[in-house]
Amino acid sequence: MEKYLVSRESVPENPKRCNSSNRWKRSVVELNGRFESKYRHDLSALLMQSYSQIGAFPHLYHVDRVLCPTHEGIVNSQRSRAGDVAMIDHRRSFGKPGISALDFDCKGIYLVSATRSGCLTVHDFESLYYQCNGTLPGVGLKEDQSKHLLHIPLPQQLDAVRWNLANQDEVACASTRSNVVSIYDIGYISDEPVEVLKTRRSVTVVGSDVQKGLSDLAFSAVNTSRLIASDTHGVVNIWDRRVGVLPSLELSTGSHGTLNSIQLHAENQIIFAAGKHGSIYLWDLRGGRTSAPFHNHKEVCHLPLTSLKLASMLEKIGTLKAQSKIVSQEIHSIDLDPSCSYQLAFHLDDGWSGVLDVYNSRVSHVHCPPPAWLSDSNNSADQLHLRKPSWLSTNSIYAVGSSSDHGIHLLDFFPGSSSPSHVDYNEDIESLSERTKLKKENRFVPLSEGVTACVTHPLNNTIVAGTKNSSLLVVSQKQQCTSDSMLEQ
Repeated sequence: MEKYLVSRESVPENPKRCNSSNRWKRSVVELNGRFESKYRHDLSALLMQSYSQIGAFPHLYHVDRVLCPTHEGIVNSQRSRAGDVAMIDHRRSFGKPGISALDFDCKGIYLVSATRSGCLTVHDFESLYYQCNGTLPGVGLKEDQSKHLLHIPLPQQLDAVRWNLANQDEVACASTRSNVVSIYDIGYISDEPVEVLKTRRSVTVVGSDVQKGLSDLAFSAVNTSRLIASDTHGVVNIWDRRVGVLPSLELSTGSHGTLNSIQLHAENQIIFAAGKHGSIYLWDLRGGRTSAPFHNHKEVCHLPLTSLKLASMLEKIGTLKAQSKIVSQEIHSIDLDPSCSYQLAFHLDDGWSGVLDVYNSRVSHVHCPPPAWLSDSNNSADQLHLRKPSWLSTNSIYAVGSSSDHGIHLLDFFPGSSSPSHVDYNEDIESLSERTKLKKENRFVPLSEGVTACVTHPLNNTIVAGTKNSSLLVVSQKQQCTSDSMLEQ
């Protein structure tokens, strides 16, 4: 028995004590069945490091054995770059290639994409995802077109697409070149929409028609008949589909600038909108100083409850103002954080991103990537493309397509000063924190093409990026990054 005993000499005088903090953290998770928010933030650094491109799907589709408009636009673009102008077919090509919008249904089963060349496509996401296995990241894959639930080439560019939150068989699309919202039902094998909604006719002071287009869409999750769309004339249109094809309510910004993006908040009763003039507008449909329900029915314009000039708010950040010349920029997109209801993310024309704290009306986070000219990048910002980022469903991470490089930025917008993007972040203090196991920092994920739109799977946080060449890039976590390995860090 003595051979199994440890001799006295081999026992160190000051034995190293094991750090039980991680063990207790894991025990708390196992007991409560959920992550503490700060502990989840500690793990987000590992999560962000795990992302990489696993597949690419070019838009190489046919309709009745003929190239679809997007496919033809890709071919013409390639010929144009090669200088072969004589071979370009201008008969049916009316828009440059590029994914303009993406959206998942609530369960992440189907993915809908819209292109600037006019193709509306509903993909089977599971088929896309599992086709990526065993392939090289940069290699283009040929998607099985028979798996499409819908592939409709339309005679105009598309700029917005949304699933109906209350009816997952319906998907709506719109264009900045048309005042029409087309609603399709994927349960029907038909190229015709089941319903078409229109904006009201507007005229100028000289009596000519105002040409309106629609830039973004939103469905109400609680009111199955309500559809909201922003237009190119500074108006938010609200339809009650039970009443008719014209808007039942119009909310005006008081200007004629394009509204690029809208969001619904607080039980679908507060509407945020932002656009070309660099301001964020807010309307409260429940009541208030200028709310719609308390206006005379003869009144045409329902002005916002408040409007916030983003450049003025950025100037209040002393460290940012000292380092940069802040000018008003067009807002490409706004998005509410699914993990934190008071965080409204914004993305600007110059590539900057940040977070507006809607409770305190101040900018709490900001990310300023280097300008394109500094990196001598040939992939300069394309003014024809609005970049549309997306939140991950957890961890307050914002996925943004780069304005100057081929790839996406994963931005840590955790609601607190421990976020590296927070305006009150102190790197010296955070480096001394005993909680910090991995350095918290934003990460750039290189991809094979320039990105115009991102969307995140609602359940597993896989990112699908649409590109300027109309490809779909699948960006996923490495398989070895499991929840157990994250807990053991």
